Amino acid sequence: MSEKRYYMACLDLAGRSCLVVGGGSVGLEKTRGLVDCAARVTVVAPELTPELHELPVELLERRFESRDLDERFLVVAATSDTKLNRRIYAEAEERLLLCNVADALEICNFILPAVHRADPVAIAVTTSGASPALAQRIRGEVAERYGIEYAHLARRLGELRPWAKENLATYEERRDFFQALVEDALP
Repeated sequence: MSEKRYYMACLDLAGRSCLVVGGGSVGLEKTRGLVDCAARVTVVAPELTPELHELPVELLERRFESRDLDERFLVVAATSDTKLNRRIYAEAEERLLLCNVADALEICNFILPAVHRADPVAIAVTTSGASPALAQRIRGEVAERYGIEYAHLARRLGELRPWAKENLATYEERRDFFQALVEDALP
């Protein structure tokens, strides 16, 4: 049997309705990640960690109900109840929703990588679920290698994009222009 391969993508969650089921430390971590990407987040759980009350999210202090999935783009199940996590995943699949179940690779239709951010640069590392600890270690090494100078360069190059689109006629010309700038800027 070959190992599962994931299609890598970056999701624009700004303003999209996302649900986190679970109000403990894992739910808090997943909620923070979604909020950081400007998602509209609802958290549902019978008990909520106090830090959740400090975030700009909708809090529903009760048990999960199927209707909580209505009009969502993405759901994260972050409970310690395996049966409930499986139910959330099954219902999300029926609705064709993106669904991640914390620490249950076999019932996820997407996984979350370890991410190093130096905005606008974001570098994601995954071991395809084999070892989150290894992914976090690699992320740390990536962070040491790709620091703030890459973020500054990315911003400068981003500012040049409109000029390049207006003044360089083809994709190839623009690609070569930016590749030369990157080569000049980095050792």
